[in-house]
Amino acid sequence: MFSGIVEEAAEVVALREEGSNLHITMRCSFADELTIDQSVAHNGVCLTVVALPGDGTYTVTAIRETLDRSNLGDLKPGDLVNLERSMKMNGRLDGHIVQGHVDQTAVCTDVREADGSWYYTFEYESDKELARKGYITVDKGSVTVNGVSLTVCEPTDNSFKVAIIPYTHDNTNFHRIEKGTKVNIEFDILGKYLARIMTTQQ
Repeated sequence: MFSGIVEEAAEVVALREEGSNLHITMRCSFADELTIDQSVAHNGVCLTVVALPGDGTYTVTAIRETLDRSNLGDLKPGDLVNLERSMKMNGRLDGHIVQGHVDQTAVCTDVREADGSWYYTFEYESDKELARKGYITVDKGSVTVNGVSLTVCEPTDNSFKVAIIPYTHDNTNFHRIEKGTKVNIEFDILGKYLARIMTTQQ
């Protein structure tokens, strides 16, 4: 379980394919604090640490299902990935409840600066069946974009906007997101449960 509060935008240093899996090696400031089997969110995708060489890097493995549903399959060495370690039970929930199970990708369709902050617009594939499953956004609700917990504004049936403050812009990979960039999104789990309850009562 995560909160959507990114700890670091870390660099991809190596990628290795093995069958249908992709091994991703990252360099980050807290690599030496990690343990094998620990969960870390990568652009919002929960992955398990599988190797710790002790040189400030670590490796995780993404399976085909994950690569098909997220933007991790598009990574290249030098790319920045938003990282978050799993929540501590005695910690504050500063963002919202994030599972680390990316639902789908979205594409940035617009970036506008506004007095030092930025508005990003994202568009995603949607239909009535996906909406019935809770794959929707609501005004002032929560959504996770590349692992960042954000507040939705001006949602439509298949798009939404978010406002990014300078700190978030500079300390996550949002400063590399531009028109056409593919991002990972996870819809609010509370909305999914409500949608499921509604469908079972019809």
